[in-house]
Amino acid sequence: MGIDMPFHRAWLEEDEIQEVIDTLKSGWLTTGPRTHRFEEDFKNYIGCKHALGLNSCTAGLHLSLVALELEPGSEVITTPMTFPATANVVVHERLRPVFVDIEPGTLNIDPAKIEEKISSKTKAIFPVHFAGHPCDMDAIQAIADKHNLVIIEDAAHALESSYKGRKIGNLGNLTSFSFYANKNMTTGEGGMLTINDEELADKIRVMRLHGLNKDAWNRFGKSGFAHWQLHTPGYKYNMTDISAAMGIHQLKKVNQFLELRKRYVEAYDEAFKDLPELETLIRKDYAQSAYHLYIIALRLERLTIDRDQFLQEIQARGIGVAVHYIGLHLQPFYMKEFNTKAEDCPVASSYSERVLTLPLYPKMSDQDVNRVIETVCDIVKKYRR
Repeated sequence: MGIDMPFHRAWLEEDEIQEVIDTLKSGWLTTGPRTHRFEEDFKNYIGCKHALGLNSCTAGLHLSLVALELEPGSEVITTPMTFPATANVVVHERLRPVFVDIEPGTLNIDPAKIEEKISSKTKAIFPVHFAGHPCDMDAIQAIADKHNLVIIEDAAHALESSYKGRKIGNLGNLTSFSFYANKNMTTGEGGMLTINDEELADKIRVMRLHGLNKDAWNRFGKSGFAHWQLHTPGYKYNMTDISAAMGIHQLKKVNQFLELRKRYVEAYDEAFKDLPELETLIRKDYAQSAYHLYIIALRLERLTIDRDQFLQEIQARGIGVAVHYIGLHLQPFYMKEFNTKAEDCPVASSYSERVLTLPLYPKMSDQDVNRVIETVCDIVKKYRR
């Protein structure tokens, strides 16, 4: 049996489709009026001073590091439970990622374990709001202030997240969001960097497009021709108007999408709460989660199969699943280049063997959710000790 319920399916309607068609007909496909409109809409949604459209969340993380101009060999603290992009951009800048273990329950970086990893070379902290649950940012900010460190937030999962009533992206730190195909809203590929510092925003705005002081819209748009100047060797990280055309309308629907995912999360929570073979993630009082992913962690000592066999069982029944994540400290590159080991982050190492991610997206129906629940419960029953 093939997969007939995918892990994710984007919610795209006629308004996104028509906006893309209008963009194609306009003759202006790259960064232009729709990108600028989407940036303004996103800035207003987050409540920040600047929002820069990019071609990925990775670009936002990279440009944030580039803008800091850190000395090669400097250290950046982050979590191992994240997508490789978070740490890869550190390596690209000839810096050293330092992995700090995670909290049980949220799988976010554990603030209580950060200070022991700080050295004279530490310059920044990359918190990742795992699955849409905000990290404890007050605790992290206090550590950053004490040691004069910069915070760059990876909010790839955290579009709708709030920390103590304040939107993630408006806490005063450089914050990068993702609009990849399976995110809470999508532009196909794309990202946004939110900034409250005007000088940094101006610097990154130039660096996202080769280092030119004027983008194509400003050079060839309605205002007439204008020469550009190269001030720094930048990158090709700009967002296109084709992507922004989707984003403009996706952003209008994020609250609708959130309410649907929240309802499905509540159904999952209720169904799994009395299964001792499963651990579900917790949500702390300070947090408004974006409910990006629904993670379960298997208590393997109560089952006769391992995580990968559990995954195969679900997929054999036609349901797409994923793993978020096998920790970066366990990945061959980081083990080889930085001598990371499982015992460096024992909590993350344990979860790396036990976590799997169930489908969670607005396009699901209540029947789809019930099918996932029945499948998981049946597999647990079949393989419990």
